[in-house]
Amino acid sequence: MLDKVRKLLAMAEDPACTEAEAAAFTAKATDLIARYGVDRALLAARDPATDPVGDRVVELLAPYALDKAGLLAAVAGALRCRSVRRRAGSGFEMHLFGFASDLERVELLFTSLLVQAAHGLAATPVPPGDQPAAFRRSWLAGFAWSVAERLRAAESAAAADRSGAAEGETSMALVLADRSTQVQRRLAEVYPRLRTASTRRLAGGGAGQGAEAGRRADLGGTGVRAGRRRSVGDRADRGGVPGE
Repeated sequence: MLDKVRKLLAMAEDPACTEAEAAAFTAKATDLIARYGVDRALLAARDPATDPVGDRVVELLAPYALDKAGLLAAVAGALRCRSVRRRAGSGFEMHLFGFASDLERVELLFTSLLVQAAHGLAATPVPPGDQPAAFRRSWLAGFAWSVAERLRAAESAAAADRSGAAEGETSMALVLADRSTQVQRRLAEVYPRLRTASTRRLAGGGAGQGAEAGRRADLGGTGVRAGRRRSVGDRADRGGVPGE
């Protein structure tokens, strides 16, 4: 199913593709990746060994490392994973917790969205009177919020569509609730005294434009290998994010 997602997104990203065609390909890819997560959850309910709870660390490099962390946290939360942000040099590390299939989806989506955000941000002029760094941070916050809303809607729709598949065993809602409980338990084992970060206050005026870009974003990606520590930031910076 993930191979189908990659192929759909490759067609959507083709310059010869019309806007309507790209939107159709993207919608189908979003639906497939949500269904993939639900199907893996149902399979694991029958055979837990097929999808164990795990964790992995993702490095986030400057510039805008904190804003990249916000995007990763938004994607992870929408796909039923938990994340812990830690300082690491001039950037951050995100320690992700979740089932193997969900962690795979998070990295697949995040890597693609990071590049899309870089391209969108580079193509968006900073309005006169706005401080560039503040505008870009608010743009990225809007982008992350919009993407998370779309992902949560896709996840809910996929769960509702597949709810009949769990009849006779346990309900889809209970399957997903149990998975969330197991993820939270794993996180608490590693971080028994975790603190919640304070809410950021962003002064820039780019949130609306960032949210609109998030509504247009392809919710998928290509060429990601899961299961090892990695660094993200270089690829996005090459895509054109202006320096902080």
